[in-house]
Amino acid sequence: MAEQLAPALPGRPRMRHSAPAAVSTLALIAMIGLCSSLQPGVLSVQGLTLVLSATVPLVIAAQAQMTLMAVGDIDLGIGAFVGLVTVVTATKLSSSPLVGGLVLLGLVAAYALLGLLIHLRRVPSLIATLGASFVWLGLGLFLLPTPGGSTPEWLAAFGAWQPAGFPAPLLPILLVTALVYLLASRGSAGVRMRALGSNPVALGRAGLRPLTSRVIAYATAGALGVASGLALASQTGGGDVSSASSYTLMTVAAVILGGGSFAGGVAVPWGAAVGGVTLGLVSVVLSLLDVRSDLQSAVQGGIVLAVLAGRVLVGKVLR
Repeated sequence: MAEQLAPALPGRPRMRHSAPAAVSTLALIAMIGLCSSLQPGVLSVQGLTLVLSATVPLVIAAQAQMTLMAVGDIDLGIGAFVGLVTVVTATKLSSSPLVGGLVLLGLVAAYALLGLLIHLRRVPSLIATLGASFVWLGLGLFLLPTPGGSTPEWLAAFGAWQPAGFPAPLLPILLVTALVYLLASRGSAGVRMRALGSNPVALGRAGLRPLTSRVIAYATAGALGVASGLALASQTGGGDVSSASSYTLMTVAAVILGGGSFAGGVAVPWGAAVGGVTLGLVSVVLSLLDVRSDLQSAVQGGIVLAVLAGRVLVGKVLR
């Protein structure tokens, strides 16, 4: 229990804790190196901006998934939720900022309520979040049956922002990762969430309510899901409830690649960020290699399995 709750682990335990994310970091470096060998312009500011732009909403969504996996849950509705946020952004937030803002806050509250129901009714998170995904999908189709709408000017300007000498996508990736790190790894709320995932009985005996910890985790995931949807809408310029359908499984893979665990009790924000960027760059590498579109999913899965195999091998060496 103490090892799970410690914000910083000494010596060999700390190495075991960070080794999986380190393996993913090496894979990320290899991806960037391969991209640069195939297209030297990738290492320029403009090149990095192009290849990293699509990874921003995925990385933020991966942080949301990591927050829930830290308490031992898995969210099968995050993709549909992010898609719903793009729809709300392209319709309500664009036409009436106040109404749109209230709707987005309502979606965060809905996520917190989902966590409350899961805890009180003891419903498996897989079932509850899968059911919620159909709710998010239905609401999105009701508001915008076909892709369209337009994002607010301020959000479109953010998506098009390109500072001199610095790849713009790195800013939201680093900022969100740092904020989640402060919450999940350094803050008291993060300690309680990780304790809920590793040993809920001990959490209750310590006088802390497991219900509060789960609600905080779901509210945080909802806020990150909204941020992911806003980032995606800023890039697409419109709304589409199906635009993030692939995020559901990709975020789980990103968390696992970054050192997360299905059993809960582990939160590695920077590892989830590296995992998300790595998965996003896989498609870029495959495109540069002219791999046929019908084979890209299989190759992408093989790369993920190779990285996971490296994580297992490193973990055995450090035992």
